[in-house]
Amino acid sequence: MLRSQVMAPPSPPLERYRALLAATATATATAAPARLREPGGGDGEGALPGELELQAAWFAGGFGREFTTTDGRRARVVQFGHWNRSAGPDFVDAVVEIDGEARRGAIEMDLSARGWEAHGHADNPAYDRVALHLFFEPAAGARFFTRTASHREVPQVLLDARTLGDAPRLAEAEARAGRCSAPLAGMPDSDLESLLDGAARQRAARKGAAFTAYAEAHGRDRALFAGVAEALGYRRNRLPMRVLAGRLNLKEVRAKGGEGLLFGAAGFLDEPSYDDAPPETRDYLRSLWESWWKRRDDFDPSRAPHWTFSGSRPSNHPHRRLAALALFAARWPEWRELCWAQPFDARGVRSFAASLTHPYWDRHHTLKSKVAPRPEALVGSARATDLLANIVLPARLASQPELWPVYRQLPAGLGNQKLRRATARLFGRDADRARTLLKRLYAQQALLQIYADFCLADESDCEDCPFPEQLAQWGQ
Repeated sequence: MLRSQVMAPPSPPLERYRALLAATATATATAAPARLREPGGGDGEGALPGELELQAAWFAGGFGREFTTTDGRRARVVQFGHWNRSAGPDFVDAVVEIDGEARRGAIEMDLSARGWEAHGHADNPAYDRVALHLFFEPAAGARFFTRTASHREVPQVLLDARTLGDAPRLAEAEARAGRCSAPLAGMPDSDLESLLDGAARQRAARKGAAFTAYAEAHGRDRALFAGVAEALGYRRNRLPMRVLAGRLNLKEVRAKGGEGLLFGAAGFLDEPSYDDAPPETRDYLRSLWESWWKRRDDFDPSRAPHWTFSGSRPSNHPHRRLAALALFAARWPEWRELCWAQPFDARGVRSFAASLTHPYWDRHHTLKSKVAPRPEALVGSARATDLLANIVLPARLASQPELWPVYRQLPAGLGNQKLRRATARLFGRDADRARTLLKRLYAQQALLQIYADFCLADESDCEDCPFPEQLAQWGQ
């Protein structure tokens, strides 16, 4: 669903929730100056996101496509190009208009303006065709000019990570009852239901807007493919899966040998330790290598995503997640038709995703594991529901609000640490009421949105947060 289509007006609960957000933000700004985002590139409190995460946001259209250069010219990205997977600039084959003049070339992103020199781009001929230099931190002191090895000046754009829609957030709030647990405990069921409905709509609307931005930059199929990849990555490997889906377009993965291309680009076929693998694994690896070796030289190993292998169940290992993504790509026409069907069939979408099977991965957790005693679902019903709630339905709700009852009926997903923290923070010891409310996925999503919007935006450890006082106005 693209922005050119008619968007439905926000529902009353969503309007009220956004008004609550605005009122709380105003009260916070009046009470104390806003917290500044510190430079860095780490995951610490208030830090600038890592460069790879910012690249992913840029490629997804999260920053928009119209800008003003540091010297006051109008810049517009006509084509975002391709996310580079070999040596050279971050994005290649892009088209940028500077004051209406189209320029085809590359786009380079650095955290700091001086990253251009620090990384040796100024002396590297591979960067001679850069048409736009993006950064988030201006050079201290005098203005820095970006120049190529051929002494051509490159237009600069200073980006603000806050335009992604996420104010600086705490990493987490303590898992104990907050001051808001008292007014929430005394809130009538009808008001609490309306609050949760508004928060869930806000979360779905933000996800839908992100999908729309990606679709406008690269097309609806690639937006859906990237969304599926990110959802399959679970919490720990969402970014690596998103990066991989961005660097490999859907057409490549759907072509013959696409599964081998996925595993190779992920960096999973370069390990020398598969020699002692069981026969069935060696046969499977051989089939992957038959396609990968032909493309291997097109990929810079240093650009392979960084995966997290610990902290997850064996069945959620990145190897299996990639195999599931390959299956979606192999059956893409059928999956796409289900996602955009009129009338919409939520049960059909869930059944398709949950029924995907693979002759090797149904009984293996990794490329080194032994055969599992019994088959395990690659996606499963819980993850299939997650795909519906986080990608497919948000993408459709922007122009089809009549599908909201379908969203509300989705069964609750598996709990996680963040949901447990949010429940403890907002409901305290009122566990019975929390359990009653969280029987549906929309209520879980609502709780996570409230936790992010208020608990993680508060620096006072709840003491000065205006949210509890603002709650008193909800029922009025």
